[in-house]
Amino acid sequence: MSQVPSDLKYAKSHEWVRVSGDVATVGITDHAQHELTDVVFVELPDVGRKVKAAEACAVVESVKTASDIYSPVSGEIVEINKASANDPSLVNREPFAGGWFFKIKLANPAEVSAMLSPEQYKTQING
Repeated sequence: MSQVPSDLKYAKSHEWVRVSGDVATVGITDHAQHELTDVVFVELPDVGRKVKAAEACAVVESVKTASDIYSPVSGEIVEINKASANDPSLVNREPFAGGWFFKIKLANPAEVSAMLSPEQYKTQING
């Protein structure tokens, strides 16, 4: 069964956010990386880019497919995880730790409240 950490909020599109102050760290869930299989390439957004919630802003490619990564919240990209771009397998090995994609300064913190709770996300992935 996929891990679903209780300190995160989840998007229906399988991204997670961990909020610290007015900045959210974004990555994909354990379930998503399992579905993708071996991640071989990560394309990250530019620092300074402004994105809206649900906007495609990154790409992951696996041996199986390429998938857009959507920003779960609106704001400005303030940091990218070069380690995940340089070693895409981090996304598979550490989806909730070293395999994160970017940090975003929240434009509307209320968007986080509208995201799925860990329990709601578990229900979504387990049917």
